[in-house]
Amino acid sequence: MSMRFKRPGMSVVVLLVSAENAWAGMPSITLTDLARMRIQTLSFFLLGILICSWIVQRIWNGLSKEFSWLPRLTFGKALGLITLWGFLFVLILTMISGARELMTPGAWEKQGLTYTIADESASEVPPDPLMEERRRVLDRLRIALWSYARSHDGRFPSQEDQTAIPDEAWQVPDPCGMRYRYVPGQFADEGHEPLVYEPGLFGLDCLVLLTDGRIVVMSLDAIEQTLDEEQTP
Repeated sequence: MSMRFKRPGMSVVVLLVSAENAWAGMPSITLTDLARMRIQTLSFFLLGILICSWIVQRIWNGLSKEFSWLPRLTFGKALGLITLWGFLFVLILTMISGARELMTPGAWEKQGLTYTIADESASEVPPDPLMEERRRVLDRLRIALWSYARSHDGRFPSQEDQTAIPDEAWQVPDPCGMRYRYVPGQFADEGHEPLVYEPGLFGLDCLVLLTDGRIVVMSLDAIEQTLDEEQTP
């Protein structure tokens, strides 16, 4: 009876072994490349921890032969000791990273669970020489206007008194020789209304000198809307 049951079992085993392809339609579960790499990394570190534990155990037990007061160390205790050292190193490195971020704010950016040095070339915007020149020339006019206002009770020059400011100070930094647009009848450091602005020579966005001394960027539509609101009683 036993031989009768063994032979069919052996036949099934032979058929399964000799089969080249399986066409039963069973699902094939595989890991993605990222998951496979993570498992390989974890396996590598786990193997490293086990090897280090074995080395520590061998060294410790070797020293215990010379120093009788040292207890024998089992592999489990060595593994626990290595794990504890690993946690302590992670804690120390985290404290160092936090102190480094406090000493150099903005120099590090978060990437996953760690921090990397921020790419300064990607965050920094290259300076615009034309924009710097436009600001410099408008700031020169600002100094001249505030100098005039200090000697005239805070009042800026009227439309007729614009000659009190040198003519070259009114010229936009462009070979065409166009002049800034001026809004007379205002006082220094009162409000934040447009006082001088570019004539739209450099695009839709213009540099505007406000009555509070700031130089800001505004569109021509926004400037005209602000001036219309001022004139509306």
